Amino acid sequence: MIKVTLDKFEEASEVVKNVTSETKLVYSEYWSRQTGNKIYLKPENMQYTGAYKVRGSYYKISTLSEEERKKGLITASAGNHAQGVAYAAQQFGAKATIVMPTSTPLIKVNRTKSYGAKVVLHGEVYDEACQKAYELAEKNGYTFIHPFDDLDVATGQGTVAMEIFKDLPLVEYILVPIGGGGLAAGVATLAKQLNPKIKVIGVEPAGASCMKASLEAGKVVTLPNVNTIADGTAVKTPGEKIFPYVQKNLDDIIAVKDDDLIVTFLDMVENHKMVVENSGLLTVAALRQLKVKGKRIAAILSGGNMDVITMSSVVQQGLIFRNRIFTVSVLLPDKPGELCKITGIIAKEQGNVIKLDHNQFINTNRSSAVELRITLEAFGQEHKEQIIRVLDQTGYRPKLVQTNL
Repeated sequence: MIKVTLDKFEEASEVVKNVTSETKLVYSEYWSRQTGNKIYLKPENMQYTGAYKVRGSYYKISTLSEEERKKGLITASAGNHAQGVAYAAQQFGAKATIVMPTSTPLIKVNRTKSYGAKVVLHGEVYDEACQKAYELAEKNGYTFIHPFDDLDVATGQGTVAMEIFKDLPLVEYILVPIGGGGLAAGVATLAKQLNPKIKVIGVEPAGASCMKASLEAGKVVTLPNVNTIADGTAVKTPGEKIFPYVQKNLDDIIAVKDDDLIVTFLDMVENHKMVVENSGLLTVAALRQLKVKGKRIAAILSGGNMDVITMSSVVQQGLIFRNRIFTVSVLLPDKPGELCKITGIIAKEQGNVIKLDHNQFINTNRSSAVELRITLEAFGQEHKEQIIRVLDQTGYRPKLVQTNL
């Protein structure tokens, strides 16, 4: 384990400056208040390609010979590494082929193509796309650029830690997202070289926690399946080459549920005006699980490439989870003025009606009762309960039902 050295990290830091922005740490008053720590965000979602991945891609390609580049480059990726390789290849004048899972968000596919790469959609998850990329590399003689299981790639990714230390020399904790482990290997290895006392915590989606399973087993293991909205970290098998570096330098791993990512997206949009993709939110969502206080903590936001449809769905679900949108069913007589009466009560309580569904066929005796489903916007749990309580006191007997926007 001597290849990933401080000299290599310093070299990589200079090389990647050609294609990266130095994403300055952002102090988060909101998350600092929430956790009792001093929280700093490392916004790699603000890179030109929308993610940190270009660091490893560009550095790796810089180490290749002219002959290796001329053969054409190929990789597999759920999106961010794809864009990193495509953009880096373009800078070096090399052709790139990218194999992406069929479930990859359209924005990532289109942006990868916009950098001049050929995109092949194959398989449901990254691992299946990767196998296809290996087949194409062997068939056509392409040079394969692994998204995470490559020490040069990991070294390039580790330059994130170099910038964190530059901005916050006394950082005590670094939280890093994990898919296959390349970013974690690079960041943890460099961080420990710069400060052996620092704590580096990896964060995985609970539905794709392959590194945690591997560390517990003491060897690389493959999960039978993965299921998470964090598509950029939906990996079944972590990297073999980088595993020893993670094993040696990572202090712990936290697993985050999808529901926590959904509400964290809402928190980031409302409090920091930032769009961060689900994989990039892992470290922020994990902050509440840390059992420490008063520490200087850097959380890496690994990317922001999120398609609008997914974004809309996550925002809606986040509002529902936070009790800021809810639906009640009430029964009322089918006669003029009843709808105006109930909406007046809601308005008086400062509830905002989003949608009304009127079902006249709930009862054969329409004058006795018809069903009205009201979808409302509230300030939160307490306000929601207040509106329901007032509706109940005025005789409507509201029942909560599943919200369908």
